[in-house]
Amino acid sequence: MLQVAAAVIAREDRVLACRRRADSAHPGKWEFPGGKRRPDESLAECLRREIAEELGIEVVVGPELWRTRHQYPNQEPVELFFFLVTAYRGSIVNHAFAEVRWVTAGALSELDFLEADRPLVEQIDRREIHLA
Repeated sequence: MLQVAAAVIAREDRVLACRRRADSAHPGKWEFPGGKRRPDESLAECLRREIAEELGIEVVVGPELWRTRHQYPNQEPVELFFFLVTAYRGSIVNHAFAEVRWVTAGALSELDFLEADRPLVEQIDRREIHLA
């Protein structure tokens, strides 16, 4: 099963959401940044590498917030691990997405998130998962 590490990057009461480019799988969908774990790395190492590549920042990987398994049609099943990030070094530079946006917790559900991310988005919006 493919493993993916994703970052819930929180600042005050806002969360960074990223919209996929038109030329990617699931074009135009919103997601939390991150990516596929390589065989030789931990989930935290994967997340630090992916965020550096996608957003140009060095993150401090916090606690695991949530995990799930999902299978999109005609794709390999995926196990997703979502980690809280409340600290990072550098300035965010978008290297990989159509758009990045700080969204107030409570308004994330207004965006068209990937199906696998939606349960987490709803929990954040209902304040069932704390970002501080």
